[in-house]
Amino acid sequence: MRITSGLVVLALVAVLLGSPACGSNPETDDEVAVLETNYGRIVIEFLPSVAPKHVRNFKDLAREGFYDGTRFHRIVRDKNRLTAIQGGDPNTINGDPSIWGQGQRGQRRVSAEISSLRHERGIVSAARKADDLNSATSQFFICVGAQPGFDGQYSIFGRVVEGMNVVDSIARAPTEAKTERPSDPVVVNRAYVVKRAELK
Repeated sequence: MRITSGLVVLALVAVLLGSPACGSNPETDDEVAVLETNYGRIVIEFLPSVAPKHVRNFKDLAREGFYDGTRFHRIVRDKNRLTAIQGGDPNTINGDPSIWGQGQRGQRRVSAEISSLRHERGIVSAARKADDLNSATSQFFICVGAQPGFDGQYSIFGRVVEGMNVVDSIARAPTEAKTERPSDPVVVNRAYVVKRAELK
């Protein structure tokens, strides 16, 4: 009886220590997302070990061409400090700017996958409604710097592995008066998923 209990405890410890959510280096897969914007290319690696549903959702949308033509519509600041850039809303393709960021009725929702990962520079996380943890759809944001206030609040599903200089350029773009919208369009011309080995 003691041996069995001891083995169970050891197994539990091994699982916890090996769990990606408990460490700072979660498993990635062999595919990456490429965002070709008018500012340059951003490459994102996925973290399916901590947010499999969000990774699958992003990949499915990218493969459908959903993100092609969307804009980074929001440059987020906190007390004049650059925080993140946000994109992925289909309304930004040809909708009125007053509805950018609201998403469209009927979009597939993804339940929250909150992990112990931190919102550090380059982290890609799912945007959602302020009052609903399980309201993520297609929108996402990329952190320009560490944002501890976001930790435990949003589902992290990727991180930038190439093109943070592009993210920085977008974040520094001038915005329209009294808004978070870039004055000049920041367009995702094409978004696609590719094997790391095939990335050029």
